[in-house]
Amino acid sequence: MSVLRCENVRKVFGSHVVLDDVDLDVPSHTVTVLIGASGSGKSTLLRCANLLETIDDGAIFLEDRDITDPRVNADGVRQQIGVVFQAYNLFPHLSVLENITLAPRRVHGVARAAAEEKAVALLDRLGLAAKAHDYPDRLSGGQQQRVAIVRALATDPKLLLLDEITAALDPELVGEVLEVVRSLKDDGMTMVIATHEMGFAREVADQVCFLADGKVHERGTPQQLFGAPREERTQQFLRRITEAHRL
Repeated sequence: MSVLRCENVRKVFGSHVVLDDVDLDVPSHTVTVLIGASGSGKSTLLRCANLLETIDDGAIFLEDRDITDPRVNADGVRQQIGVVFQAYNLFPHLSVLENITLAPRRVHGVARAAAEEKAVALLDRLGLAAKAHDYPDRLSGGQQQRVAIVRALATDPKLLLLDEITAALDPELVGEVLEVVRSLKDDGMTMVIATHEMGFAREVADQVCFLADGKVHERGTPQQLFGAPREERTQQFLRRITEAHRL
């Protein structure tokens, strides 16, 4: 069953078409990776999927429910979707534990003791148990990003959206965050990931979608899309990435 399905999604800012009839199908327990140059529409697509942006045409379904129906409670939908952005967005005045337990307690009505028990277990799994009572400014960028991932997982989301989660990190911190995502894939978490990390995309994706000018120009398995891309736009993009890494 599809956890997320986009049908002919269109999004326009002023006269600029950001998403142009985008179709996307994300089956349960799979990882879909979005690649493409900056401005191709990857982040906007994720924001539309979480109803942070209103689409201008088409429809988005969470499981079998049209979540873009104007009658739908957007906050109720967002409670079922975890989102992690490149800016960690941790509350600076709250400890790590307080950041993670805020939504389970205030939004989902989980008792404090149960929320904290789950948060500590998740932190322990990600090697952050000792940081539970620290404040965000005491953490490295990689640690903050891992806390942001824990916060997204604390509400047991049906779907996890990850938007360029390594873009703000120093190169030596990228690996520790990507390792967390690998472990989530092994657990069967359904994810949509926008990334510039082509090696990581090749490793974790079940499906790779190449976006350009707001369109999905090509989609396929990592082996097909990276090994033998069919579309000229895809070939050009991958050549530029390869050449940039050689410099």
